[in-house]
Amino acid sequence: MTVAVIDYGSGNLHSAAKALERAAREGGTNEKIEVTNDPEKVRRADRVVLPGVGAFADCKAGLEAVRGMIPAMREAVLERGKPFFGICVGMQLLAERGRENVVTEGLGWVKGEVDRIAPKDKVLKIPHMGWNTLEAKRMHPLFEGIPLGANGLHAYFVHSYQLNPADKDDLLAASNYGGPITAAIAKDNIAGSQFHPEKSQKLGLALLANFLRWKP
Repeated sequence: MTVAVIDYGSGNLHSAAKALERAAREGGTNEKIEVTNDPEKVRRADRVVLPGVGAFADCKAGLEAVRGMIPAMREAVLERGKPFFGICVGMQLLAERGRENVVTEGLGWVKGEVDRIAPKDKVLKIPHMGWNTLEAKRMHPLFEGIPLGANGLHAYFVHSYQLNPADKDDLLAASNYGGPITAAIAKDNIAGSQFHPEKSQKLGLALLANFLRWKP
């Protein structure tokens, strides 16, 4: 079983791959984690992970620059139903469009747009950076066995924008930063987190282990 971590020049590839390797080892699933920019390897993979760090437009341009990558992702995930997980901007790219500095078309796998966070408390700074608890919006295998809520585990965030899903059923978990912000989404075999599981210690490893076992 292979997990393809897509290399398109944007993302904490080493950290994400190491976290997935540890989650596989500790979870007893023992998948092969492969960082790759080869569309054919993504097409053949059993699971697909898309990291992302930086501006929405830059990440989308980087993904488009890898010849054949977006069609390979579409075939693996949308046509063959392989489990997919997006991290930070990798999740945001699932939206129909992003509004960071300029309007940029996203992959359109999830209805909604990426907009700047607007905390009601003007004292709160942007970017939102640090540790927050998560509020589950519905039950999902990705959060199985993970303590959530005010007394639950914390996740690490660093971002200025968030994906606002048009269909609230796609919202899996929220956090609070002067108001609710999207923390995780899930739709069919597609999921993602705004926080960085590779930096979120116990919560992040548990989430990645759940992803490796997830059979949507």
